[in-house]
Amino acid sequence: MSDDEFRSGFVCFVGRPNTGKSTLTNALVGEKIAITSSRPQTTRHTIRGIVNRDDTQLILVDTPGLHRPRTLLGKRLNDLVRDTYSEVDAIGLCIPADEKIGPGDRWIAEQLKEMAPKTPIVGLVTKIDKVKPERIAQQLMAISALLGPDAEVVPVSAVKGKQLDVVVDVLRGLMEPGPAFYPDGELTDEPEETLMAEFIREAALEGIHDELPHSLAVVIEEVIERERDDNQTPMIDVHAILYVERSSQKGIIIGKHGARLKEVGTAARKQIEKVLGAKVYLDLHVKVAKDWQRDPKQMGKLGF
Repeated sequence: MSDDEFRSGFVCFVGRPNTGKSTLTNALVGEKIAITSSRPQTTRHTIRGIVNRDDTQLILVDTPGLHRPRTLLGKRLNDLVRDTYSEVDAIGLCIPADEKIGPGDRWIAEQLKEMAPKTPIVGLVTKIDKVKPERIAQQLMAISALLGPDAEVVPVSAVKGKQLDVVVDVLRGLMEPGPAFYPDGELTDEPEETLMAEFIREAALEGIHDELPHSLAVVIEEVIERERDDNQTPMIDVHAILYVERSSQKGIIIGKHGARLKEVGTAARKQIEKVLGAKVYLDLHVKVAKDWQRDPKQMGKLGF
């Protein structure tokens, strides 16, 4: 097998919530396609990011964090992760450098070995910019002990861009020779409406200290391109509804005199304009769908 052959394949990043999976996905792709937040359980969809190099194409499947579920939504998110394991060529287990390996990490490592015994696992020590070199070395040894002597372990900082090429090289070595799955230049195969809804969710979750990550769903109701002359800048109207489970949560999202919702709209609009390559008028409304994450019918309506 010649090493200069083009290789391609699918990679899944897993780990406890908030271990840097989405940030790493964005850094490797080179554009923002997965939402990031300091709140756990932010990611809801398996967003596929595409890493294009001269000799490689990696399709990164960014899943929700695997966790012990408490609701029907939690169970569905876990099922989503399990289904993904069986489809990929390699798995990257993300564990931050600034946190000791805990029961949650061990549980996920056991789940991986049980559900995908033949899929190679790479240990990814994330957030190395937050700690000193000796701490990184300790974490590398600890993860190596957790995954076994055959697993490669790579330290990486997505925020600082350190070791990203090493991560790609290691993952490339686990792919079979084969052609690219997507045209060069494509960054994701997610529909634009899914990305728009995710960016609105991200903006709404920013700075909120509450249970909202689980309780918030966003539905894009309508996307309308305005008529224009040839020399006018494209303008697109996006109408979206943010669903919460309780009236108190609705108040949190809207804020005093609507100030918070306005901030959400401004932040989300900037991201959406990048995706659409056009000016955007973003119209947001907040509605209550009582206890939707425990109701299969309502979950279906909201896209889960």
